[in-house]
This record gives sequence, structure tokens and C-alpha cells, in this order.
Amino acid sequence: MDLSDLGDKHSNLKLRSAVVRLVRQFFHERHFLEVDTPQLAHNPLPEAFIEPIKTECGFLLPSPELYMKPLLAAGFGDIFQIGHCYRKNECGMHHLEEFTLLEYYRTGLNYLALAQETQCLFTFLAETLGYSDSLNYEGYAIDLTPPWPELSISEAFMSTCGWDPVKTPDPERFDLELATSVAELSRRRPLIIFDFPADMASLARLRTDNPSVAERAEIFIGGLELANIFSELTDPAEQRRRFEKEMSAHQATGYKAEMPEDFLDALQYLPESAGGALGIDRLVMLFCDAPDIRKVNAFPI
Repeated sequence: MDLSDLGDKHSNLKLRSAVVRLVRQFFHERHFLEVDTPQLAHNPLPEAFIEPIKTECGFLLPSPELYMKPLLAAGFGDIFQIGHCYRKNECGMHHLEEFTLLEYYRTGLNYLALAQETQCLFTFLAETLGYSDSLNYEGYAIDLTPPWPELSISEAFMSTCGWDPVKTPDPERFDLELATSVAELSRRRPLIIFDFPADMASLARLRTDNPSVAERAEIFIGGLELANIFSELTDPAEQRRRFEKEMSAHQATGYKAEMPEDFLDALQYLPESAGGALGIDRLVMLFCDAPDIRKVNAFPI
């Protein structure tokens, strides 16, 4: 262990502590209930492009929604959690196999309203930490003044890449260009993009007036994908159909997922709600002006 490396991270880790404390303050002041759910499960949710890490005691969870949505279905109301999550083979300047995730659910709201509340969270953090209405990240001054620009996925891709992924689906090209060309739009202003192609939202409901898109939004700041937000799907039959599709995709990789029957049973009681997942590590990267996620983790794995 290199103790000098830890010493170099001291200011970043101190700021990380402040960010986590303020995130909790934001949600407690809005009367969310903080919950603490297990990080292990025998049967995680099947998602085609996410492979969980298996242990002798079960799987380390890629996200806590397996347990948080049943709490929502049981009538817990608005809830949030900050915890560690795990995804196999995710390594790089913006990814770790073990990372820290904020997951939050708001009843009675849809995806666009929760994206606005997430904007309020970020501006609250920036103001409280003394960044006022701007911060610097990787050589760019980012204007944080609300309201933040919003673009549909179709508009964002047409303006940067010259094609519409809703009309012409191409998942592989979509993922690459979303993380590069579209993300670059957020270098000087945060960006909310919304209405993802229907096939790219396994847990979100489709828009009733346009079922070719799902009620999903993402927030980018400084070129980083920061938050992923859904209007939650509450139809167990439709969710089962989507999981079957995800499980088929998993079989091609050699990983055999199982149907999460308890989760599907709970889904029928899920209230009208929206949920968000926000990467705490990337949030801290922004405030620390750190280009590498390992600079804001004491012991990156």
C-alpha cells in the first residue's frame, strides 16, 4: 500500500465526505426516508449489458433496485440510499467494478419532474460547497445556472451525429456516440437528454402518446454521464417479457440469469413513481476537477 498516494488524495476525500453528507441533508430535508438494503442476492435483476459478480454467498448487486422497489411497493413513500454496487468488467477512468451509487425514488412524479429535482440537488451541492453558479472541469468552465438545457435523444443525436436512433436503432453505435459525441455537449452547460429508444429502457415505462420511446432521462455534466432517471414500469407482465429478452441476451455471454419472481410479484403494487441512479464517484470527480475516478476513491478496486 502506497501511503503517499493516500496522502495526495486527502483533499479529494475530504470533499467527497462533504458531498455525501450534503446529499443526505438534501433528501432528509425533503422528507425522503433513507434505507439500507443488502448488497448480496441469490437472484439479481437480469440486465443484458450488466454482469453481476458472483460470490460463494450469492451475487454482489449491480444496483439496489431489487430491494428498493419492494419497499416502495410496500408503501414506504419517497426513499433514497447511498451504497456500494458492483459490475463485472467495468474498469477505466470513469468506471470501477466497485462504485458508490445514490439511488432515489419519488412517488407521484414522472421522469422529467425527477430530472428537475436532480438539478436542484446538484445546484444545492454547488452553492453549499462554494461553487456558486459555475465550476471548472478538465479545462472547461461549466455554467451551472438553471434551467439546464434539455434535448430529446433524437434532437441530441441529429445535432451531433446526423442520425436518429429512435427511427434507426443501432445499439452498439448508440452507446459509443452517446458517451462521446453527445456527452461533449455538456462541456460548458449541463445537459438533460430524454425519451430514449424503447428498446433501451428495460425498467422504464413507454410514453403512452409515443410508444417508440421510453420515459427515461440522463443528465450529463462536463462530459460525464451523471444520472439515469426513469418513470418506473409497474406492469409485471410487460416487465417479465422484457426480462425474458434480457435473459436471452445474457445466455450469449455464458452467464445464466434467473427470473426474479419476488420482484415481479411486488411490482404490481408499485405506486406511480420515478427513480434515479446517480454516480457519487463521478459527482465528486466534477467538484474535485479529477479526470480519473481513482483520484476520488481511497482504495479503488
